[in-house]
Amino acid sequence: MTIRFYHDPETGQPHVFKHGLTEQEVEDVLARPGEDRPAREDARSAVGRTRAGRYVRVIYVPEPGGVFVITAYELVGKALMAYRRRMRQRQS
Repeated sequence: MTIRFYHDPETGQPHVFKHGLTEQEVEDVLARPGEDRPAREDARSAVGRTRAGRYVRVIYVPEPGGVFVITAYELVGKALMAYRRRMRQRQS
């Protein structure tokens, strides 16, 4: 699977860097998402854990043979609690 990243026009770097994430962490989540569901328009939202244990949400658009990552950020606070609650309910 090919993973392309949106690059910030100001820095020329992947946008995920602004959120303190690496490309590897995004790849970790996309490889094994805990949940993957529709987002706005044609985009999807995947949530999962990185190898380091961080919970991350990745917003991406599926493409033939891969994905185009728009953004990704670490889940904290209420969003993280809601994700954990949904995962517990799935296990029940």
